[in-house]
This record gives sequence, C-alpha cells and structure tokens, in this order.
Amino acid sequence: MTVGATVRGVRARAVLAPLDPPVQTASGEVPNAPLVLVDVTTSDDVVGHAYLFCYTPTVLPALTSLVTELGAAVVGTPAAPRAVEADLRARLRLLRPQGLATMAIAGIDMACWDALARRVALPLVRLLGAEPRPVRAYGSLRSMAPDDVRAEATGLARLGFGAYKVKVGAAGLARDREVIAALREAVGPDAEIAVDYNQTLPVPEAIRRVHSLADEHLLWVEEPTRADDAAGHARIRAAVSTPIQLGESWWGADEMAAGLRADAGDHAMLDVARIGGITGWLRAAPLAHAAGRPVSSHFWPEVSAALLAVTPGAFLLEYLDVAAGVLRRPARVVDGAVVLPDEPGSGVDWDEDAVDRHRA
Repeated sequence: MTVGATVRGVRARAVLAPLDPPVQTASGEVPNAPLVLVDVTTSDDVVGHAYLFCYTPTVLPALTSLVTELGAAVVGTPAAPRAVEADLRARLRLLRPQGLATMAIAGIDMACWDALARRVALPLVRLLGAEPRPVRAYGSLRSMAPDDVRAEATGLARLGFGAYKVKVGAAGLARDREVIAALREAVGPDAEIAVDYNQTLPVPEAIRRVHSLADEHLLWVEEPTRADDAAGHARIRAAVSTPIQLGESWWGADEMAAGLRADAGDHAMLDVARIGGITGWLRAAPLAHAAGRPVSSHFWPEVSAALLAVTPGAFLLEYLDVAAGVLRRPARVVDGAVVLPDEPGSGVDWDEDAVDRHRA
C-alpha cells in the first residue's frame, strides 16, 4: 500500500441493466435497473467500484452528473473513505444533503472503501473487522401479481431461502391475501413471509389491514404508510401485533435516530446508499443496536453482506440483485445465505462488455 494515496479521478457511467423478471410496483413496471456505476482511481493506480440504483431513468442523468461533479471536488485529496465522506458532506452542509446528494456521496464513499480494501489486499469484510462467512438472506420478490409471484418464488426457493418478502397494496385486502397465498403455495408452509406496502396506505387503513393479516403470522410488515410519518408508524405499531419494519428510506443517521426515538418500528432496515454509504452505515448501525432493533439490509447484497457481518444485531439480508446484469460476479447464494468472497475488495467488478451493451 502506498501511504498517502490520493484520489486521482472519479468516473460515473449511466446504464440501464436488464431485470429478469422486471420489478412490479403499485406505480408500474420497471423493466431495467437505472444504475450509476462509480469508479474511484487512486494515485497508486488502484480502482474501487460501486453502483447506485436510482429507481427511475428520469433522474439517471442528474445523479450521474452529480457524482462526476462531487468526484472532481475531491481529486487530489487523501483517498481515505472517511476523509472523503466528511469533505463532501461539509461542501453540501448548507443544503442538508439528502436525496440525490446523499446517494452521490454514498456511491463515492463505497468506491473509496472498495479501493482501500484492494490496496491493502483484504476482502471488505476483513477490512471492517470480521471474517468472510455466509450471511442469512431472504428472497425479495420483484413480482406483485399472484401468478408472477408463484413463478418467481418457485425459482427463489431453489436457492434455499427460509424467508421471503413480497410487495402488496396494489388493490384491496382480498388481493393482499391472494398474493400471500400464492407465495405460500410456492415456498411451503414453513417459510417465513414478510410483506411490503411501499408507503401506500393511510394510517387508519394500514391499521385495519395489518390487524386483519394477523392470522398470516407475518415476519414483518414494511413501510405501511409514508416513510416520513414516524408518528403514524408509531400509531400503527401500537395498534397491531405484527412487527413493523422501517428504515430503507432514512436519509442518514439523524433521520434514523428520530425514527428510533419515535418508537416507529420493531426492526431497522438500512439502505447503504441512503444511509450515507459504508461510512454512514457504520455511523448508524450502533444506534439500532442500542435501541434493541434487529438490523436488516435493503438492496446492494454485495456490500450489505459485508456490513451485516460486522453489525451487532444483524438479522436478514435482502436478496434482490438489480445490478447482476452488469457485474462480473453477482452475489452468490448458497443454502439461503449470501457467501462473501474471500478476495480483495467488496466483490463489485464490472462486466465491461455488458456495461457497453447497456449504456444509457
């Protein structure tokens, strides 16, 4: 390792990675994953990789440009991830960086950590202080329609998952039950099932539905109402017996702390891009442990597996791999767990031929 390595350059590329099957949501179908691929090159010629999933192609040019501009601002500065993250947050302090700004910083942060792990020739998980090990995961379905759920879950079951999550809320309670029944039919009666309402319900309706689904013995109900309504989630939690899962929409440790203070959920789900990258996760995860909340992950199975391996109170990793179409080695699942690679870096490497085919 070269002591005092600096950031020599940051590159951002926009791609539309194929999704098979596509992601179904209450707002429509997502056939391709809009991704920003981030490469941080250091002064000693090490390149670290990361990607950002931005949900809709509409913001792909803006996020790509933001990563490029913020990356240019740290060229020549020390390549230490925490120093880069602090520098970028300070530059945007007056904006109280959230949304795309937080995601851009997170992408650069993740790539810096990957570069550091490669420079010291360690897997990311070892750099963070743990050993590579299988990280228990659940199969997160992209489908919402019952027939599609049945077909997709049958394929996921072959990977050995003991738990699954499906999105509901596209119609009424009867449709929710139909979707859950289709999933149970595919994965068997012993599998654990969670559902995700994706913030679609008003608080009174959320209470009614979650209470009505008590006989389904769900692992958790995720974001039944607006993610920014901590008081509403606290009302739902107090009125129902099924655990409430929150957190994928927290922008940084401060929002997470506010949600925990409000007793808005039974679980904490961290999204590495929204929580502020690897540096942000390491800042936020101890808050959940102190509050007695089990921690699960959202998206990013490669990096999230390493982070959960060093997170006290880690529960489940979400296996929903939106970047597999442009990765040289997508996350590997064995017996329902993501297997961490025992090689330098985070495990994120580009299939450059695929990247060229799917450039946006």
